[in-house]
Formats: sequence, structure tokens, C-alpha cells
Amino acid sequence: MVGGGVIGQVSALALARARWRVTVVDPAPGRGATAAAAGMLAPGGEAAPGEEENHRLHQAALDAWRDLVEEVAETTGEAIALHRVGTLVVGLDAGDRRLVEQYAGVARGYGVALRTLARRDEPAPFEGLSARVTQGVLAEGDAWVDPDEVMARVRAANEALGVEYRASSVRRCSRVVSRVVVEADDGSLEGDLGLVATGSTGLPTGLEAPPATSVRPVRGMTLRVVGPDRYHLPMVRAYVHGRPFYAVGRAERYNVLGASSEESPVRAVELGELQRLVRDGLEVIPELETADLLETRVGLRPASGDLRPFLADLGGGWWWSSGHYRHGVTLAPVAARRLIDAVGSA
Repeated sequence: MVGGGVIGQVSALALARARWRVTVVDPAPGRGATAAAAGMLAPGGEAAPGEEENHRLHQAALDAWRDLVEEVAETTGEAIALHRVGTLVVGLDAGDRRLVEQYAGVARGYGVALRTLARRDEPAPFEGLSARVTQGVLAEGDAWVDPDEVMARVRAANEALGVEYRASSVRRCSRVVSRVVVEADDGSLEGDLGLVATGSTGLPTGLEAPPATSVRPVRGMTLRVVGPDRYHLPMVRAYVHGRPFYAVGRAERYNVLGASSEESPVRAVELGELQRLVRDGLEVIPELETADLLETRVGLRPASGDLRPFLADLGGGWWWSSGHYRHGVTLAPVAARRLIDAVGSA
């Protein structure tokens, strides 16, 4: 397993449960795009025009997450917390409210169960939001997980099943006779099967992508703050003068704020990008004015040409799982199932 983000580690768990002996090679497992993710499992709140196939895939992923939670709990006795709080979609001004109406039409067309809320009738979901936000639509089936917790719990399950972790960088991947070979900084290893799950980094030296299969990095930044207490309240997705914004409330007044999206291969915090995110957050949630900024996290999302995830057979026992874009955490158990379907049990 070359790559120890959420796709690689959840796939490693699936292989270990199918009785494969697995080695994960990554210099810093879980510290790439996974660390920057907010952990939203929100097929309802993220329904978008022309993406019905993606919506169905994300809905299946939410179901697969329930199984993953059970598998980890069975192995370690420690469950990943799956918070079914729903997504409240709102707009700040008149133009934004029209975007909410358009979103609702698309989502209902996909079969998403939405409930229209008025703040005067049901104030609780709107707690802390700007007084300008007087209504919204709620996708009640959406959930969130904490990616940091996911990585810790999945790794514990993997290690309980005998998965080995090697904190090393991969120099080259190849095929020698009937074995896949990984040349890493701390030495070489061989196996029957190799999976590359390196996100936006692409393929290591020695492997070639099939025609029309590629990924590009799209930078995303999230902020971690302590401020408004929205734990147990719906996630917020807002349109702010046409721009997307989200907030996920966690325990002890911890909040994750997004979203930024830049076509860039550089993991850096640009001041203009940071300013836009903070400004939009303050407009939607005025209480952020007195929040404490804990940290910024930046990740490079792997976007395929058609923005769809793929599992590519590279030949010689090598496979490539990538293209999950903004939905790596959501789609991790689906990616793992696809791999098991493709390679079978040991």
C-alpha cells in the first residue's frame, strides 16, 4: 500500500479483513489532504447539477460508513463516532436564496428528502447564524466524522489485524517476475499486489497511467476555531454573495470552517484566500468575531479529468485508487469495496 491517507488506510483494513498481509508505506500517514478535510458525509447537502451519478455514489458511501464503523468497533472495541446531524443549506442575500432554491430543486430531483425550515418556527438549527438568514432547507440524512479520529481508529484496527506501517518515502515501484516491488528510503519490499493511493501526488516513478487517466492537485484550506457552540446542530452550507461556505460544529465549541478551492499544487496559506474565508464566515456566523483561531490546514485534493473517482488496473499486479477530489473521506469505504471486488481474497 503506497500512501497512508484515508483511502489507503481504509483499503488496507479491507484487505487485512480479507486475509491479505498488508504493509502501508508512507512517511506521514494521514497528514495529507485527509488532515485538512472537514469529514462531512453529506450526499444531500452536496447534491449538484449534472452530478446525479456522484450523488448516488455518495449515498452508497454513507451506507458503507455504517459498516466501517461496525468493523472498526469489532476489531478494536473503539467505535468511530458518526454524527447524523443533517445539513442546513442557507443563503445570505436575495441572489444566494435563489441559489438555495436551485439547489433544492436539484436535490429533490435526485430523491433527497429535504425539509424547508423557517427561523421563526424552528429557531434551533439557526442558532448563531446571521439575522439575515431567516430560512433554509435541511438535508436530514447527512452526517460527519472527525478525520483525525478516523485515522487513529482505523490505524488501531489495522495494527490489530497485523498491518505493518513503514514511515518511509517511496522512490520507485516496479514488477519483477511475478512480484510487485517497492523501493523505499529504508529498503525494498515485495508482494503479490500493489495499490497506489497517493492522492494528488500521482504515480510513483516506474508506473504509467492508463490513457485518459490522470489527477491534478486542487488546494483546499480549512480553519479550526473555538467559538460558537453548534455541536449536535446541523452542519451549515451557505451561499455568501455566490461563494460557498460551510461550518461543522464539534464538541467543546470547536468548529471547522471552509471552503476554499484553488487550482494550485502549492500547499500554502494565501492571505487573500484566508481573508475571503474569514469574511464569509463572519457574515454567516457573526459570533465568529470573538472566536479563537487554532490553526489552518491545507490539503491538495486529487481531481480527475471528469471529477470522478477511479480504480485503475496498471498491470503487473499494480492498481491505482485516486480522483476522489473533495470526497476522499466520504468515499473511502466505497473505494475499499471496489478494490476487494477487483482483487478478491488472498
